[in-house]
Order: sequence, then structure tokens, then C-alpha cells
Amino acid sequence: MKKNGLHRDLIVAVSALPLAICLLVSAAEADTAVGAQSLQRIAEHLAAADDDLLLQPSAGDQTPPAQTDDLLLQPTPTQSDDLLLPSAPAQSDDLLVQPSAKDDLLLTPTPDVVSPSVAPAIGAPIPTETPPDAAGTTSAGSTSGAAAEHEKLFAENRFPAATTCATCHPKQYEEWSASQHAYAQLSPVFLTMQAAINAKTSGTNGDFCVRCHSPVGMNLEESVYVSNFDRHPTSREGVTCITCHRIDRNYGKISGRLAIVEGDLYEPVFGPKGDEELNRVLDEPETYRVSTDRSAPGRAIHTEVERFFPLVTPGFCGTCHDVTLVNGFRLEEAFAEYHQSPASQAGVTCQDCHMGKEQGVASGYEEGPAAIVGGEPTRTRKLASHFFAGPDHSILHPGLFPLNVKAQSFKTMREWMTFDDAAGWGTDAFEKAAPRDYPFPEAWRSIDDRYDGRKIVEAQKKRLAKADERRLEVLRNGLALDEIRITSAAPGDLSFSATVRNITDGHSVPTGFDAERLMFLDVTVTNADGAVVYRSGDRDPNGDLRDTHSAYVHAGELPLDEDLFNLQSKFLVRLLRGGEREQVLPINTSQGVLPFVRPEALPTTIYGRPRTARKHKQTIDPLGQRTAEYAVPAEALTGSGPYAISVKLKAQMVPVNLILAIQDIGFDYGMSPRQVADAVVDGTLTIAERETVVTLGGQNRAEVQ
Repeated sequence: MKKNGLHRDLIVAVSALPLAICLLVSAAEADTAVGAQSLQRIAEHLAAADDDLLLQPSAGDQTPPAQTDDLLLQPTPTQSDDLLLPSAPAQSDDLLVQPSAKDDLLLTPTPDVVSPSVAPAIGAPIPTETPPDAAGTTSAGSTSGAAAEHEKLFAENRFPAATTCATCHPKQYEEWSASQHAYAQLSPVFLTMQAAINAKTSGTNGDFCVRCHSPVGMNLEESVYVSNFDRHPTSREGVTCITCHRIDRNYGKISGRLAIVEGDLYEPVFGPKGDEELNRVLDEPETYRVSTDRSAPGRAIHTEVERFFPLVTPGFCGTCHDVTLVNGFRLEEAFAEYHQSPASQAGVTCQDCHMGKEQGVASGYEEGPAAIVGGEPTRTRKLASHFFAGPDHSILHPGLFPLNVKAQSFKTMREWMTFDDAAGWGTDAFEKAAPRDYPFPEAWRSIDDRYDGRKIVEAQKKRLAKADERRLEVLRNGLALDEIRITSAAPGDLSFSATVRNITDGHSVPTGFDAERLMFLDVTVTNADGAVVYRSGDRDPNGDLRDTHSAYVHAGELPLDEDLFNLQSKFLVRLLRGGEREQVLPINTSQGVLPFVRPEALPTTIYGRPRTARKHKQTIDPLGQRTAEYAVPAEALTGSGPYAISVKLKAQMVPVNLILAIQDIGFDYGMSPRQVADAVVDGTLTIAERETVVTLGGQNRAEVQ
């Protein structure tokens, strides 16, 4: 059979989890959260370094000793173990989580990664670094009482929140607040993954990931490890309004190192049109009742809108959507792909496809007022959508996302996490049946609060459903599945093919973080009795595909799906001995005790790629196509049929094996790996589906009904 996945001869060895002898977390620590002390030491080490992305190399790095790994810094007596996570017990398998009797490889001995006795409130597992002190500080980025309010006010004066902008820009806020830009920092998968990468690189990855996901947080110098519960509200907004509209220069492809122009609401903002309409509004104070004077009555408004044309160019998007590590590793190439695409040559921009009327295709722009000031609309103009649909989706409690001004003012994040949506709190059915002594948490003891909370949650669910519609829209504008083609239907021989096409001319599909994007074919063949005789693209009990990273495949409990068609790219890392190995995370591990992320000693152009790790792309080029071929084993065929063939093209935001690879760090919001994995799988969308029925007989002849 033809293999539809990565060529096997490219891989010397594969692993579900990186072989990190010095970076393993003991089972006991995984149960109780995750190496807080280790991350504390990483943070302290980073704070002492001159470069937040890079520890300074020693003089000996210029000429590595013989018979050593020249890709890794050698340990020194003072650096031998101060940044390391505890090693695993001797009896454990460092490559594999063993299947349990319940067939659940992600379950920990307790329902959550963090035990309730260890974690505050709901048990946010991401550790904070600053202990309580007399000044009222409770954690890094978190204070109590009047000090907390003063800190928030000070930060708002530097970096206005999107909720402030929503007063006059409700349409833009409504779109953005359910977008992947708004979700960027809130994602528990992202937050754990960037902490795991730092743990596995001895902290030298620094804020490389989070500075794109939370530019405000990094400008506020928040810890990269702190829980979202304890971040400033504007920091939690991820790629918020001022991330784009308070940038005054074209930074180029710098992977998100942005200096946001500071200032309160009155300070200038930057946009594509300039301030002609703003000046008209300021000239009509009786109509709009605005004031640019902080001491005068009236609605606060920007004093100026400076024209910043790069905001509407693809290069501005490339600031974050082309990601190259300091060692030359190209993690994401969305902008580079676009730059070489037919769309680019035709003058179609990123904004034309992703900020227009329809997600993922150049469809023109809406028309309408850019602002509603005191109920009065400004003049009609071109309006860009701020929804930015993509393959990701929220796995959070609906009280937390989409971002909602009413929800935020009603309860805190921790309080929302205790609202039991599944139990039906705030519905007539639940409230009538609930006993008087039902153990409600303090925040929800009032039945009125529960009913009000239910109204907010139901409104949030409607917004999430609309977000799923836009997500499916952008995926269907990127990929198409042709009709099933029968290649053989002789007696005892059934084979067929399915072609997947990239129907966009702007970039490859998938693009961006393509090494963690699943776009695969789920194939089922059933006989006349309805019994399944062939499967490909099905899942193991964890929710993983049966690929080389499935823990069940590694355990020998399920066979490898050799016919799997999946457009997910693969990370290949160079090892100390031997060749390359495919891994879930692109971190080359060896017997050196301190793997670092650092610049290459030689230009990567000499090799055509960095020597430490690379990516084997499986994506489809713009307007390209790829065909998957399948053959049902002869022994599975039971007579002439008829045989029903179903082929579904599906998209999933990340693989479950990524959750497995990073779970030792723990997940924010007190979520367990099982909860995260289930939510990820539940968000899988079917982009397209084809079906046909075949009766075997004759010379390669199929009767298709």
C-alpha cells in the first residue's frame, strides 16, 4: 500500500515524548503540579541574564571539546543542575506513558494535574514566582486591595484595554473579542507549551513565544510563567487593540518584539486613514459631546489619529506571522509563503482575505461607521472585519471566553471557573431540583446570581457557535475534497483514491503553526452488513490518530496507520548520536545536561537550514493538490458487496500527543490533561465529506451508486 504520510526513510527513530534524560518530571511531581520550584529557578536565572532570549556563551563555546555535541553548551560545575527538573523514577519509561486499565493515558492519579490542597482557588498550576510580602503582593503580576487597583489604573494609563475601546467601537470589539487574537494569551495549551519549551531549553527560549501572544504583558514585564488569573486584564487580552493601533513603525519580521506606544486614551492612535473624520467629530462638540481635555467634562477621545499605512500591508502581519528562532529554525512561515504566492503577485493582501466580508477569501469589505460616539455614528467608510478566523477554538469555560465586558464585571475569572454549566446552574430544572444544602461556592450562593450567570453563559454559547461557523468558513475556503475515485473493483480487490486540493492562492494549507495542525482524511469502508472492513484516520483511546506519536501505537496495543493522510508537518531534530528523530516539540535532546536555544556558530545559509532541528513540511502549496490512495486488504472483503466508502476531510487545532508531551508542566485554570485533550478533540470540524457505494465484479469495473 502506498503510504500517505511522512516517508519512513527520513526518520531514524520516533518518539511520542522527547528523550530528555535531564528534564523529566517525576510522577509524584506531575500529580502535584509541576515543578514550581524548578520554574522559579529558571525565572531567577533568566532575570540575571543580560539577554532575555539567550544565556551568554562561555569562552569555551567557540571551540567545543572533541567528541561533544557542538549544538549544546557544555555544563559547568556551577550550572550542573540548578535549572533542571527532577528526574523520573528509575522504573518509569521516559519515552512513553503506559496505558492504564481504563485505556486513558492522560489521566493522572487525581482528576486534575494539581491537587486541591496544593493550588489556590481552582488550582491554577502555572506557578508564580513572588511570594506574599508585607506590601500586599500575592504573586508575580498580582496584588491585593488598594495596591491592586492602583496598579491596574497605572497600567490602563499606559496600555488602554479593549474594553475601553469598545465604548465607541462596539462592532470591532464584538468581532475581535471572539477572535483568535483575543484568545491568543488565554489558551491553556499555548501557556503550557511555552512553559514546557522553556523547561526543556533551560529557560533560554525566554519570552520568544509569549511576546507575540501577549505583547502588553511583555511590555509590562510580566513573568512568562504566571497564571492568567494573575495577569493584568489588558495583558490577558492577547493581541488586543493597541497591539496594532499603538504601533508607530514598521518593525519587519522580528517575531513579535514590539514596543507599544504608551499613553492613556487621550493619546494618539494609529490607523490607515488619518484623522480627517476625527477632526470633524471634534468640531461638533454639541453632537458628539467629546473632550480631548482630561480635566474637562465630556467623553474621552483620542486627540489624534496618525496615518500609519503599513497597518494595511501584509508586511505588518508578517511581524508575528513569520516565526524564526534565534538559532535559525523557521517555526512558522505564513508570511514567507504569502510573499511567494500568486495572491501576492496579483496584489491581494492578507487583509483582503482575512479582514473582508467572508473569512479566507478576497470578498470585498463592509461599509459603515468606524465609531458610534454617544449613540451618534460617524460617517460611512470601509470597515475591516476584526474576527480573524482560524483553525483554533476556545476550550475555556464560556464565562471566560469570548471576552465579555458584562461577564468580567459580574464575576472574577476564578469565580467563573466554579460555575457548573454542565450541571445546569441557573436553569429552572436545576434550581427546582437542587436540595437546600447543595454546596454552592460562596460566589454563587445567591440564586439570582446563578440565573444572571446562566443568561451570560447562554449568550456566550451563541457567540461561540457563531465563531465555529466562521472557523468552518475559513477552512472551507482553504481546502476542498474531490469525489472518490475507484481505481480497482475486481473480485477480491478494492482500491480507491481521494484528492485534497488547496483552493486558496495565498499560502500553503495548513500554514503558520503547521507542525501542530491536523488536517487529515477519516476513511471508513463497510460491507453489505454494515460491518467495518477498513479504517484509516481513526483515533486511539486518547483521541490521537494512529501515527508514530500515538502512545498506544508505541505500546504495541494498536497498529500504525500506514495509510494515514495528514497534512501536519513534522519536526525532525538532530541527535548527539545517529541521525534525526521525529519529535512532537522541535527540541534536540542529548546527554548534555543543559540544552540551550542559541544562535548558530555558522551561517545557516551554508547548510540551507539550522543544524539543530528542521521541519519536514507536509502542506499543500497554493492551488496545489495531493492524492491519497487506499487499498482494502483482500482478507477483509466478504463477497462482492456492495461496499460503502466514506471519506471525510477533518481539521483539528492541535494533536493530543502535544498535550501528552507538555502535560508535566500542568495546565492553567486547574484543567487536567484529560479535560484539555477531550476539549481539543471535541472541536474537530469536518471540512468536506464524500461517499460512494461499490459492487465488486468484472475487470476493474465499479458500479458506483
